[in-house]
Amino acid sequence: MEFGRLFTAMITPFDNKGNVDWPTLEPLVEHLLATGSEGLVVAGTTGESPTLKTEEKLALFKRVKEIAANRAVVIAGTGTNDTAYSEELTQQAVKTGVDGFMAVTPYYNKPSQEGMYHHFKTIANAASSLPLMIYNIPGRCIVNLDADTLLRLTEIPNITSVKEASGDLDKIAYVIDKSPDDFYVYSGDDSSTLPIMSIGGSGVVSVAAHVIGNEIRMMIDNFAAGETLKAAAGHRRLLSQMKACFMAPNPAPVKGLLEQIGIGTRMTRAPIIPLNEVELKQLEEWFSLA
Repeated sequence: MEFGRLFTAMITPFDNKGNVDWPTLEPLVEHLLATGSEGLVVAGTTGESPTLKTEEKLALFKRVKEIAANRAVVIAGTGTNDTAYSEELTQQAVKTGVDGFMAVTPYYNKPSQEGMYHHFKTIANAASSLPLMIYNIPGRCIVNLDADTLLRLTEIPNITSVKEASGDLDKIAYVIDKSPDDFYVYSGDDSSTLPIMSIGGSGVVSVAAHVIGNEIRMMIDNFAAGETLKAAAGHRRLLSQMKACFMAPNPAPVKGLLEQIGIGTRMTRAPIIPLNEVELKQLEEWFSLA
């Protein structure tokens, strides 16, 4: 199952007391859908999943799906570094009506390749045939899911895609070449979207799409339509803004930008801290929002 080309790894809005800001959820979802997102990843790491309680995650899955309905694919972030908990959360999340799941490589534990294979197979089995997207991000998780391990996992029918943030284009090309035609590779870094699409990738699971979604969607659509020079020009034009979204630990910058356009607050949960006024002013200048 191909989910689409532009997914947004959605923030979790918090109010000034640090609680989930439920009233902001609807305008946030509507904003993302209006600016090109075809799908939303809920309670992933951009959604500050390590700080969310199980009850909050399940409520977020359900509410976002209610808002998006059939207008976008909703993917629940259920991966953690605890296989049994990830399995249980996935089983519970099936009941919320989501369209699929994303699971990150287990962080901190440093499991072997066989351990990661078992981890993802267990989550896939818990997903009740709904599709599972694997998320490989060695920069945050230390472990790197090897290409051959990933290819073994593609043999599991409902493991249908991977979000790749390793930056290893040789490995990614190998996976695209050797995996089934109905297995899809997405960039896990905004700035790698076009390079990965150029070797056969499907699109991106984006952070920057919170604020430049239309522009990213245009770049993707231009490439898909064979307008490669236009896509390349779009990539170069957007690159500094994509990078600016990570001037501080994610998702503090995009939350600051969203606050400036009237969607929620810049509030994060510790240990991530909100942007200060100096940082926010710098970000506003980069995005011409000042």
